[in-house]
Amino acid sequence: MVKKMLHILCFIIALSVSAQQEFHVYPVDDLETPGSIEGDGTLAKPWDLQTALSQKSTVVKAGDIIWIHQGTYNGRYVSTLQSNTPNKYITVSSFKDDKVVINGNVDSHLGSVLVIKSKQVIFKNFQITWLGDFSRDEKETGFKSCIGVEHLTGENCKFYNLIIHNVPGLGFGSWKNTAGTVIENCMIFNNGYIAKNGNGIGEGMYIQNKSDEVRLIKNNIIFNNYYKGIEVWSAGKRANYEFVKNITLENNIVFNSGSPAGRFRDNLIIASNDRNGINMAKNITVLNNVFYHNTSGANGSILGDAPSLTLGFSKFAPIENVVIDGNIITGGYNALRILLAKSMHFRNNTVYTGNIQVDPTISKYFKTWQFSSNTFYSNLKKPFRVTKVKDYALQNWNNDFKLDDRSTHLKLSNFDLPKILHLSQHSQNNNNFTLALFDVNNNDVTVDFSNYNFGNELTYKIYDVENPDVILNTGKLSNDNKVVFAMNNKVIERPRHNTKAEKTLSNFGVFIIKFEEYVAVETTTEKKENAVKRFFKWLGF
Repeated sequence: MVKKMLHILCFIIALSVSAQQEFHVYPVDDLETPGSIEGDGTLAKPWDLQTALSQKSTVVKAGDIIWIHQGTYNGRYVSTLQSNTPNKYITVSSFKDDKVVINGNVDSHLGSVLVIKSKQVIFKNFQITWLGDFSRDEKETGFKSCIGVEHLTGENCKFYNLIIHNVPGLGFGSWKNTAGTVIENCMIFNNGYIAKNGNGIGEGMYIQNKSDEVRLIKNNIIFNNYYKGIEVWSAGKRANYEFVKNITLENNIVFNSGSPAGRFRDNLIIASNDRNGINMAKNITVLNNVFYHNTSGANGSILGDAPSLTLGFSKFAPIENVVIDGNIITGGYNALRILLAKSMHFRNNTVYTGNIQVDPTISKYFKTWQFSSNTFYSNLKKPFRVTKVKDYALQNWNNDFKLDDRSTHLKLSNFDLPKILHLSQHSQNNNNFTLALFDVNNNDVTVDFSNYNFGNELTYKIYDVENPDVILNTGKLSNDNKVVFAMNNKVIERPRHNTKAEKTLSNFGVFIIKFEEYVAVETTTEKKENAVKRFFKWLGF
């Protein structure tokens, strides 16, 4: 018996040694338990945020969780956390449903709100922003620019459900020395400022990668940033190695990029400006994304300059092995621009544009392109334009270059899309979904959630991502598991950070729906009876 007890005791001790640790962070100005550098990470003596993010791997280990409790964290921060156990992560997350806001509108030598120099760390469920008054105009006295999240170094970090918004600069920089990155279910919007020359500065996301491991950018919502939506890009002209490669963009929704600066810019560009011909954008997959500009006018007309997808830039560095499959690409007269592409697949895409612009210097590469099964909406009879050389009708394009077999060309007045352009379940919270919906006549859209095996005792809240702090609608899930989204009920006010930013029309909307267990309101008598039942259940009856 004693021997058995010793075995049990040793087992318990072993479990306690290897068990996951939980640490706690509070704002330094919390009235009850302020976080501090002198804390030990317990609830009684929590850390401040920078102290938590600076812990050595002997203190915060693989598998541990750092909980950030509700509040506003004023400052700019650097994470140097390191997990040294393969495939085992440290997690930095808001505590349960707490609202955690990291406010970078402070005086600091750091140029980013959050700098990541970590290995195998998951960051999730908090906001990065600037609060209060600040300038968006570089010409104004006191103007300061800033990056939201800057992932500088460190391998295998994952970013889930971050909200990066209203930062005067780039939203998210995912740089070349950060292998194995995953960025998923993040919202990145309203970032950037107006430069002295009047142009918008500040992309939603800037992506590079020198690793052979694929970088995954999935299910993110990126909109109304002052410059481009996503840049898979390098501006460097004298590279001596490749670092714009091995990137997958899947199921993202990117729209109205550049709008706050008064001019629509690319929702996505894939390119490099390397003049050495070494750092070419290559091995890029773009799968089932929505790239949308608010450019439709009356009677199927197009409103001006609004590129939505650009492929290639420098003649010295044409893109290679790029796959564009199953995407929706809408914009102005130049929604799709293929400037420099050595080898690419372009298939199963829907394009709403004036023309498809192709640079004449790359006609020699046409034989290495594979175009098929696309739908092009354009009012031009010859929408395929080899710039300053010749315009082609679809049939001639196919006959002369063997491109776009099984593709279709329709007029803009016939433009229509499936009502559900995008529906994804959040990987970190199965009760949350992102949707992109479309109805050409602004009618309500009904979405069926039967495939997700929900019970009937669920309620839901619907949010329009362009006004994410406002609950658009609430309800109880019906027996048929269908929810109606009222397209005309979207809030139509302009974003408050800028008078030029466009609000999408009622025919297109991006929503988040959150399901919760239905809790009936109990009467006082019911509460007393339930309390008694719980007490006897606790006693074992």
